[in-house]
Amino acid sequence: MNGKSNGKTFVWPIRVYYEDSDAQGVVYYANYFRFMERARTEWIRSLGIEQDVLMYRERRIFVVVDTEAQFVSPARFNDQLAVTAELLELSGASFQVGQDIFRNNTDGELLCRGTIRAAYLNADTLKPARLPESLFKDF
Repeated sequence: MNGKSNGKTFVWPIRVYYEDSDAQGVVYYANYFRFMERARTEWIRSLGIEQDVLMYRERRIFVVVDTEAQFVSPARFNDQLAVTAELLELSGASFQVGQDIFRNNTDGELLCRGTIRAAYLNADTLKPARLPESLFKDF
């Protein structure tokens, strides 16, 4: 299933698998970060950026340098989730993304709200590199 952009908010559907939950069928808290990572990866891909190509050809990588989350309500085994990604802030060598996780769709129950800050680094030196203007040109 493909992600879609609703204005500037990207939405990616994710199903909760058995492996994502504990014995009571509740999603383990760390898995929300995995769900957000998948949505961010697909959002970046939807912008025409393949991260493996970026690393090998351009010698640039994205790394998460800060994250936070508020867990509002638990997701459960076999739930269908809608995970969003929205660019909140763009600076010289980093960007901040807001992410929400909803049950069923973006009109459904809010389960988790989070933000991440990612840095753009030189893959060889691991030093910050200026984000090219073209990278997030539509935002």
